[in-house]
Amino acid sequence: MRHLLSKYEEKSPEIVFHWNDPETEAEGWVVINSLRGGAAGGGTRMRKGLNMNEVLSLAKTMEVKITVSGPAIGGAKSGINFDPKDPRKKGVLERWYKVVSPLLKSYYGTGGDLNVDEIHEVIPITEESGVWHPQEGVFTGHFQPTEADKINRIGQLRQGVIKVIENPKFSPDVTRKYTVADMITGYGVAEAIHHYYDIYGGDIKGKRAVVQGFGNVGAAAAYYLAQMGAKIVGIIDIVGGLIKEDGFSFEEVQAMYLAKAGNTLGGDDLIPFEEMNERIWNLETEIFAPCAASRLITQDQIDRMIDTGLEVISCGANVPFADKEIFFGPIMEHTDAKVSLIPDFISNCGMARVFAYFMERKVQMTDDAIFNDTSMTIRNAIQQTYDQNPDRKNISNTAFEIALKQLL
Repeated sequence: MRHLLSKYEEKSPEIVFHWNDPETEAEGWVVINSLRGGAAGGGTRMRKGLNMNEVLSLAKTMEVKITVSGPAIGGAKSGINFDPKDPRKKGVLERWYKVVSPLLKSYYGTGGDLNVDEIHEVIPITEESGVWHPQEGVFTGHFQPTEADKINRIGQLRQGVIKVIENPKFSPDVTRKYTVADMITGYGVAEAIHHYYDIYGGDIKGKRAVVQGFGNVGAAAAYYLAQMGAKIVGIIDIVGGLIKEDGFSFEEVQAMYLAKAGNTLGGDDLIPFEEMNERIWNLETEIFAPCAASRLITQDQIDRMIDTGLEVISCGANVPFADKEIFFGPIMEHTDAKVSLIPDFISNCGMARVFAYFMERKVQMTDDAIFNDTSMTIRNAIQQTYDQNPDRKNISNTAFEIALKQLL
């Protein structure tokens, strides 16, 4: 695996597109690792301090993820170095999508990512730039459909991603009109743990869980884990956190989800971040779902969790460990050798899978069909890893080997 990984990491990306905004200090990149299958896909993120290397590592991560989610295309990523809280954000995104629209029409498909919303920003702003849908380039470059087929499938994709969830099994509150895009990634993170116990042995019910991050992914992962019977004992977010050592009830987690302020944990009784960041890693827990920003988790934090009885990690964040390496740095390798580590490209592939699902011909548009498709995609990837290595350790190592053999 190490040889394959080095070869993959060292391979230069096919396309790097660089942009300086003429009206602000914003700087942006599209990195297309390869045009495998004639196209590439990967979301758009924005954060202050982002650089081209981060975008490159995410493009390579996306290409690995697509080996699980499909379709058989290359990986890409867009990144904008700009403060997402700046009131000029909308103008930056409008100018950005205008200059990258030729790529989005021809061979690149994008979506939402960190601090960029799929439904309220990506779709309407790309439409204003003359792009039928942010995934149009994948249709054009990979599927090469007839004009009529392209119109039909893009219509299916448009309708499906923003579909309001009607089934109460998948929505924290059907009256609030949560969409598939709001919930599917966190759902996949929770389902990965459910399938892990089902395949490797054990029962998720009663297992204690810690969740890092309470944005779309972390909040949804906590909600579905609690729904499955796991006990959420701690949640840490950028604003602080909450601890309950005997576990929050499903109703309490549901209330937290409904009360969250945008992408952060709400409430007046939050433990301050500094105190939370000291205490949470010592909680007795079997499950950890890191769903915050990339490259946050230190080896000390992981070792403290392992000492409390940690069994499995399901990565909601891309590359959650504080390693410099693109993929398999020393902290991740150390963790993979000690506990069951389900890699991000399996556990958080929900949104990528939804895109792939709706690009197929005439699929079912029900909540059950959409969510079950993501669930089975994740299950199949974990089963394939188990079939090659039934040991509870080195799961990520095995999964990477399976993926890289498809790409090299």
